[in-house]
Amino acid sequence: MYGELFEQPDSIRKTFKEEGSNMDEIGQKLADVDRIYLIGCGSSLSTVYSAKDALEMVSNLDIDVFTGYEFYYNKKLDNKNSAAIFTSQSGETADTLAALRRANDLGIETISISNEENSSMINEAKYPILTRASHEEAILGTKTYVTQLSSLYNILFKASDYEKSTEIVNELQSVPDLMEDLIEKTHDENKELAYELKDEDIFYCLGSGPNYGLAYKLSMTMLMEGALKHSCPLYSSEFRHGLIERAEKDVPLIFLDADYPSDELTKRAIDFSNNLQAKTIVYNLKDYANINSLLAPLILVIPLEWFVYYLAHFNGEDPGSTRHIGKVRY
Repeated sequence: MYGELFEQPDSIRKTFKEEGSNMDEIGQKLADVDRIYLIGCGSSLSTVYSAKDALEMVSNLDIDVFTGYEFYYNKKLDNKNSAAIFTSQSGETADTLAALRRANDLGIETISISNEENSSMINEAKYPILTRASHEEAILGTKTYVTQLSSLYNILFKASDYEKSTEIVNELQSVPDLMEDLIEKTHDENKELAYELKDEDIFYCLGSGPNYGLAYKLSMTMLMEGALKHSCPLYSSEFRHGLIERAEKDVPLIFLDADYPSDELTKRAIDFSNNLQAKTIVYNLKDYANINSLLAPLILVIPLEWFVYYLAHFNGEDPGSTRHIGKVRY
């Protein structure tokens, strides 16, 4: 994970260089469809959550998100002028691959985003996008996450009617440089934070808009898979529906804030947590980069990766390995 974390900026640069014209064409095709399905599992599900929330905050694109098997078993899929984007690091995720094959059978236009050139998803989708992150070993996904999310943003904003879509697409080009800077600057403080919290066993992760997808990744594939810590992701607005009863003194709560209109509720939850003397950890976009807030997940993921890497390290765990994933099939 340590080495792959440093490879993230160049992975985005190479993907845009090699797949730029392909993504332009796909974006143009998506502009003419009536509905777009986004499908992924695990870390890939987090990228489609972020993409959906980002586009639905500012555009009229009709987007639905599914996990692989939830898409596969859905009886109400619209195959008239619709498209489906399937995301997977390996291109062999069984759930997502089954969904891709069903979409092909239904005549839905299929697009895949994967990191493995000879994978089933690259070979079987009508319009494949190959991310250029080279092979990734760490299970929790670093460079494959950022290349996948960048690709989703690139094609979907090009397909959208958002008046600042060109600005977003242009700012995506600056993300690798920002990442390189943050990889250096956020290391020490997050190493220290991880040491401070190494004995905690459960973390709650909250975000609004596109940051919910990152909160989901942080909780599901970073803290649980990478650091072997119990964790739960929530939309910030859901804080007062359940978690408010478990937020107590010294309970770790991680908030992602990008000053979205909906982050009014994030800030209320932060204030409430501080009043309870919970261990309130806030990652605010404005502390890391001056960039369109819709791109926040691509920025905030960097300090979070350092935090999770060292949280695992200080507990004697390998953040790139697994105990059960890949061994159990169901």
